[in-house]
Amino acid sequence: MSIKGNIRKIIILTTWCLASAGMLVLLIAAINNRNGKACKGYKITINGVGNQSFISAKAVENIITDSGVEKLDGKIISSFDLKSIEIKLKQNAWINNAELFFDNNEILRVNITEREPVARIFSNMETNFYMDSSGMQLPIPAGLPVKLPVFTSYPYPGLKTLGADSILLNDIKALSCFILRDSFWMAQIDQIDITGDKTFELIPVVGNHVIEFGNGSDFKIKFARLFIFYKEVLSKTGFNKYTKIDVQYKGQVIGTKKGSEISKSDSIRFLKEVGQLIRSAQQLQSDTVKQQISKPLESNGRQDEASGDVEFSGDSTKAKRDAAKSIKTGHGVLPVRGSNKK
Repeated sequence: MSIKGNIRKIIILTTWCLASAGMLVLLIAAINNRNGKACKGYKITINGVGNQSFISAKAVENIITDSGVEKLDGKIISSFDLKSIEIKLKQNAWINNAELFFDNNEILRVNITEREPVARIFSNMETNFYMDSSGMQLPIPAGLPVKLPVFTSYPYPGLKTLGADSILLNDIKALSCFILRDSFWMAQIDQIDITGDKTFELIPVVGNHVIEFGNGSDFKIKFARLFIFYKEVLSKTGFNKYTKIDVQYKGQVIGTKKGSEISKSDSIRFLKEVGQLIRSAQQLQSDTVKQQISKPLESNGRQDEASGDVEFSGDSTKAKRDAAKSIKTGHGVLPVRGSNKK
């Protein structure tokens, strides 16, 4: 390479270095110039859940101004400790994240992201609170009721985050998020009781029965079996014929009728209902053309209001196969395969 070419490279490199240094100097000067200016005010933005906020702009204002003691207007920008203000804001249970910065007009921008509650919890110590998707316990704001899945008999004080306790917490979050996304179950499930062995019993809005759900494993498949039982059996016999419906055992839906006796005619009629249920489940597996829906249920079964057809997605094949394996009442009118508890 010629000496002239080397000189040209050195000149270009030197020019870029000088330009970069100049830009850095200008940037530092601009920052110092802005930091030397006074704050002209603040603007609070709260990103809540839908159109609802659980923390008010006034509450945020009280945190950043120490309830009005500290005046922000006219305060030199360089004297603000934005990091410590963010930490103070995050100490509020409802604030998931806080970002503070000054814009080009010397306005302090305070951007707040709220936590989103997914369940309302009633503990066995007569306390109640919301819970978000991370398991964080949130206070109940006055005058801001939210329709959420309700869990009762929560073991309180707080559960441990390891072992069986963490499994229960994860089950609560998974069940609650699933029900929240499903308009049918959101309307039908009134509350979910936590039993002494940390399983679940579902109390429906329609019907006088209790749904023994077991733990949170395979919850989508359990809801799929329960949906088919609702559609094919309870829709014909009535929602008050059974005192208990058990879906906690793999491949089974066990319904216990009111009273301890069953007539021969009831037994024959129920066998026909069960046969129809199994044929319907098998038909669902092979015939997808007729599965037209308008309001799908999340991740398992869906029922069209007009046609009554059911569609499955996600774990649908397994859910339908499990549902079709065995349905029985508490009177042993139909043999059941398997007894693995889930």
